[in-house]
Amino acid sequence: MSSNLTRRGFMNTAALGAGATALASPALAQGGTELKMLMCWPKNFPGLGTSAERFAERVSTASDGALRIKVFGAGEIVAPFEVLDAVASGAGDITHCTSYYWFGKDPAFVYFATVPFGLTADEHFTWLKFGGGQELWDKLGAEHGVKPLAVLNTGAQMGGWFKEEIKSAADLQGLRLRYPGLGGQMLATLGATPVNIPGGELFTALQSGTIDGLEWIAPWNDLAFGFHRAAKHYYYPGFHEMGHTISSYVNIDVWEGLNDAERSILQSAADAEYATSLAEYNARNLAALNTLTSEHDVQLHRWPDDIIAAMQEVAPEITAASAAKSPMATEIHENWVAFREEQRQWGDIGEYANAELKEKG
Repeated sequence: MSSNLTRRGFMNTAALGAGATALASPALAQGGTELKMLMCWPKNFPGLGTSAERFAERVSTASDGALRIKVFGAGEIVAPFEVLDAVASGAGDITHCTSYYWFGKDPAFVYFATVPFGLTADEHFTWLKFGGGQELWDKLGAEHGVKPLAVLNTGAQMGGWFKEEIKSAADLQGLRLRYPGLGGQMLATLGATPVNIPGGELFTALQSGTIDGLEWIAPWNDLAFGFHRAAKHYYYPGFHEMGHTISSYVNIDVWEGLNDAERSILQSAADAEYATSLAEYNARNLAALNTLTSEHDVQLHRWPDDIIAAMQEVAPEITAASAAKSPMATEIHENWVAFREEQRQWGDIGEYANAELKEKG
């Protein structure tokens, strides 16, 4: 590694403050390189945490141990909402988190996580690979000192958990709901108050009454978090997250200090884990949902029609208003919208048409 990595890591770690542990970035040991991965969720948590470990294992195996990733759970080095700054500053080397946590830095980040009524998991990966998405993402990342990789997708998510049944839009009035990103802004138009809370704190917030409802991911993860012990009303569809991409941002100096083979290993491992994680979520969600409804008395509800209609109406306006807040977001939004329309045209002929046949078969 070049010496500028150590200088940049030391200087910026000191500037990060007491919340970060001063660690050299990256570590060189036993003839190899070890990258510190800072996650926004608990270590080894089903899906999110286990996928990160599997990604790390892929990298180590492909490099014959010359390139390794050591995974740190939320709070082990910095708090969940601090991991991007920590990695950009050199206090860590690579994140494992969702991009819409960085909405406050630039609203452009949401396009690389999920946008309401947006892209499915397959469509998002296609946009990154063949629609210009990755090039725009690299441009955004460079402005913040990181190189982005898509490393996981949860697939379609659920609408969330509520302590009381939601029968109409009027029932959302005054509720405090953990709904990050643009989805939260949309629900605010119906009188709800969106709040953003890290995943590891959600159950306590729901149980204590700090919030009245929340969305997290889907049945597999939601069952593991035990939300059914604090709320019994579970809603679908997750119109706010039709396919949620999880990202790893690599410190830009670390990325540029790697050789071509090492960068290729990281990219290939990320691509493989994106596909594998999506398959795993799709495989495990139904069994978890059946457990919730049959063993834990969870009541499954479809969102009321008036709420879905209201969300469909406000989504374009809120998304466009958000995109107008930064030049980078505007540029990405225009590309993203054009790609989405092309994919919908193909989907009407291909995937969606086949779905209709399945219903009639």
